[in-house]
Parts: sequence; structure tokens; C-alpha cells
Amino acid sequence: MRLLLVHGRAQEGKSPDIIKGEWMTALRRGFASLGVSEPPGLKIDVPFYGDKLAELLKARDLPQAEGVATRGGAADDGYATFLEEVATQLSSDDTVTHREIEDALGPGPQTRGPENWAWVQAIIRAVDRHLPDISNFSIGELLRDVFVYVNDAPVRRAINGIVAAELTGEPTVVIGHSLGSVVAYEVLRAHAGNSVALLTTVGSPLGIRAIRNRLAAPLTMPAGVQNWYNAFDTRDVVALYPLDAANFGITPPITNYPSVKNHTDNRHGIDGYLDDAKVARRIAQALAGR
Repeated sequence: MRLLLVHGRAQEGKSPDIIKGEWMTALRRGFASLGVSEPPGLKIDVPFYGDKLAELLKARDLPQAEGVATRGGAADDGYATFLEEVATQLSSDDTVTHREIEDALGPGPQTRGPENWAWVQAIIRAVDRHLPDISNFSIGELLRDVFVYVNDAPVRRAINGIVAAELTGEPTVVIGHSLGSVVAYEVLRAHAGNSVALLTTVGSPLGIRAIRNRLAAPLTMPAGVQNWYNAFDTRDVVALYPLDAANFGITPPITNYPSVKNHTDNRHGIDGYLDDAKVARRIAQALAGR
């Protein structure tokens, strides 16, 4: 069995060895809590695209949501529409309450709805307010980077190519974190001949409609993936929705585990997912062929 680790955004300046060390330290901590360890001689690979993504994002030069002040310029390529769709979903299902939106908008009369750009930005600010004060993470950063990936075909091809080059057809457990869960899904879906005993996604934004709707339709379980396990902390502002029938309906359905208590500052860090006992147990079972 082989382990493939697909990282997310903001990993530039690192290396496959650094990411492997970070992820496996956390996962082994989870294994230790169960009294298990990975199989001897386990092959662990990290398709590293952090520097390439940073290079492509710099060339794209899109602002975060807070920086999109008008409908001209960067907003004309669909970015504003994407953010409007995210804001509308967050508002319509009360992920962000009307009171939180009012507080983020500030005093004075304001049009409530996606036709008002201040309303869109207020919702994104309201989501960020759920983060601890010590966190330097912003949902606006994640939305910008994911938008570029799903909307810009050359960016998607470049990133997918790096990850796809690590697919060997041998029995594999794949773990995708954050943007890496989107990349892992796209790559596995596009390539036949995979033998994936378990696809584990953690902190995944795939349930956000604006992201999901920009993937190739129809949504489907990637060929060769035997099981898909999605773990998230309900306080993680990236993993806003479970990958269930309502948000990512595929057959067979994805198993969702919503009870992670991610101990990292922003509730989104990979450490706080991989050392969770239930996440570690599911991965350990798959690596053991169970």
C-alpha cells in the first residue's frame, strides 16, 4: 500500500520532505493514540505544487474578496460572480446569520443582496469573524486561490499535471487537505487505472456550491476509488458543508465525519485533522488493507 499526500494552498517555499514530515508527524501521533503504526516500508509521496501555484497566482494577480472594490477590472472575468454565489449560499442557509451580516455591514441603510457588493464583502468578513483572534487565516484568501484553480484552465492543468504524475496505479491511500481535496478529486476523476483503497478529504471546501458547480458535471465517484471519507471540524470556515447528498451527491455516497475538534489556531490546520483518532483509525485500516 502507498500513501499519497495532496497539500493545499500557501505551501510555497516548502518541499515534499517538509510537507511529508509535517503530515506524518501528526498522523503518527494519531496512530500512537490508537496503539498502531503504519505498515513497515510504507511508500509516502507528496506531489509538491506549492511554488508553482504561488507563481501562477502572482501572475494572475487577483485581489482577495476585500480588495474587489468595483465590478470593473479583476471582477469582469467571473470572480465577482463567484464571490456573489458563495455569499448567497452562506446567507440563504443561515451559515452566516442576518445579525452577523448587519454587524459586518455597519451602520446606515444598505441594500441586502448580491447586487450590493458591500453585502457580499460583509458576509465574507462575517465568516472570518468566526476565526480565533490569533489566527492569520482568511476565507477570502482561500476563495481567491480556489477560484483561480477552478476557473483558469492553464492553472488547473499545471497543478493537476504535477499531481497526476504521481499516480502509479498501485494500491494507494490518498489524503487531500483544503484546496488539495479539490485537486485530488479532479485528478482522480480524470485518470483511469487508479487503485485507491481510500480517498480521505479533510477541511474540504468541495461542498461550497460556487466551487462544486465549476467542476465537470456530473459529479461522480472517481473510477478506482473504493471509499471516500470526508472529515471536518464544524468550526472550520473552509469546510463549511458536509459532502452529503445535498452538497456533493454521488453514488456510492461519501462517508462524512463532522466531529473533529481541530486544535490548530484556525481550526483548519492539517495537524488538527491527521492526529484525530477516528481519522487516523480510518487511514490505518485502509493502509492495512481493511
